[in-house]
Amino acid sequence: MKKVLTLSISAVVLAAGLAGCSSNSSTGDKKETAQPTANQKANVDDGKEKMDISMLVSTAAGGGWPENHPMIQKLNEKLNINLKFQWVPGDNYEEKLNVMAASNTFPDVFHATNPNSYNKWQEKGVFLDLKPLLSQYANLTKEIPQRDLQMMNPKDHIYGLPLYAPSFRSNLSIRKDWLDKLNLKMPTTVDEFYDVAKAFAEKDPDGNGKKDTIGFSMNISANGTINNIDYLKGAFGISNNWKLVDGKLVPMQTQAKEWKDFATFLRKAYAEGVLDKDFPVNKERDPWNKLEANTNGIAEVNPNEVYTTSLPTLQKLDPKAEIVQLTPPKGPTGLQFANTVISTAKIVVNAKTDPKKQQRIMKLLDYMLSDEGYTLIKNGIEGVDYKKEGDKVTMLPAFTTNRPQILSTWFFRRFDPGIQIRLWDDKSYGDKVLAWFKNTEPYRYDNPGAGLVSDTLTKVGTDLNKKFTNAIIKVIVGQEPVDSIDKAVEQWKSGGGDDIEKEINDIYAKMK
Repeated sequence: MKKVLTLSISAVVLAAGLAGCSSNSSTGDKKETAQPTANQKANVDDGKEKMDISMLVSTAAGGGWPENHPMIQKLNEKLNINLKFQWVPGDNYEEKLNVMAASNTFPDVFHATNPNSYNKWQEKGVFLDLKPLLSQYANLTKEIPQRDLQMMNPKDHIYGLPLYAPSFRSNLSIRKDWLDKLNLKMPTTVDEFYDVAKAFAEKDPDGNGKKDTIGFSMNISANGTINNIDYLKGAFGISNNWKLVDGKLVPMQTQAKEWKDFATFLRKAYAEGVLDKDFPVNKERDPWNKLEANTNGIAEVNPNEVYTTSLPTLQKLDPKAEIVQLTPPKGPTGLQFANTVISTAKIVVNAKTDPKKQQRIMKLLDYMLSDEGYTLIKNGIEGVDYKKEGDKVTMLPAFTTNRPQILSTWFFRRFDPGIQIRLWDDKSYGDKVLAWFKNTEPYRYDNPGAGLVSDTLTKVGTDLNKKFTNAIIKVIVGQEPVDSIDKAVEQWKSGGGDDIEKEINDIYAKMK
């Protein structure tokens, strides 16, 4: 990756104007402090000038806020700004950015959601280098871990702030009531996991007299990724896309032995009816849906939805149903890993904004991570979206209609797994949710190559991945022998995989 130095003008003037400098007097030891020049003072934002700030936000269901929304007014008043939002549906967001890139009309602050675009545009000087500014904004430096700040950025530069996503938003769960009914213990190894899953599939845990339950499930995504089963991939030693070996990144597609061990396990599970037979056609949420439908005994779930959605839905079918967290099972060599999401989306500032506006944008982002600002963007406005009476906090109906929290869910937030826990939620509920995240943390499954994209990966990576995964599927369903995976590995490598590995490692070396 070519390194481009986009030194912020405001950082220079602030370093000189605010920090000052000292020098020894030519007549003795007396020190004189250099005073900022009039030009330097002119480039320091004192907050008195009202500024328009344009912001592009990718939206999900429900869309964005109207222009007169109370949250916009609150932020405008707090920072003496005039926020101009452009709300773009998520499915069209990347297309919108490409149109803006073609016409060179980027907004002041926006998301770079595609790693390839982020890498390409930072080299072209589209994004402001935030590193010279960060030390002036205590909340940004305090609330964002250094490793996440630096990820996908060249050494000594930070062109974007990370959009936090909970690393463990998919946690492994199991039907505790099924375990109890069948007198089974909580599984701790992949062999015990298999035995429990097989019992779930064969011994009528729902008590309806029919063989209509499954042990566990998974799905294949549109880009050829095997989903909802990272806990088993990790147990058999398959990396989370990339593995760091002796300072070099090794792609998971070259781990022939690990894939053969993994596929052998699933091949047996498929043949014996333990693995969901529909896994090749399942949608991403189907394993979870089947848990909620009282047919699947083990599934990855979102802790923020276990007690509000999954369990209530399931208990309508089985009032005695109980979902509890399952620790990732140990593999043959003792490996234990959990589904770990690495967010690659970045919040970026347009390098063309003038120095004062750069500072105001940074103040806005910094405020959003402050105690006051984060409470605001998570819960809304006191007296409008909720009310406080002593220690009691009550949600008001306006919260549901105003949706004041969408800026924190869609745009920027603290590194906080409790992002969906509100002031009025019962403490015991919040503690239960956070416990899922805490319990999974020791089994983090990092991807050291997250966000790195090469030309070959962009051109042929998806097709290669689909072909490779299709070969694995054929082994699992018994259409091809396990040893055919060796051929699939070689085809991946010769079809462009070797080039991808070299290019990604070249980029990785420049990041260090």
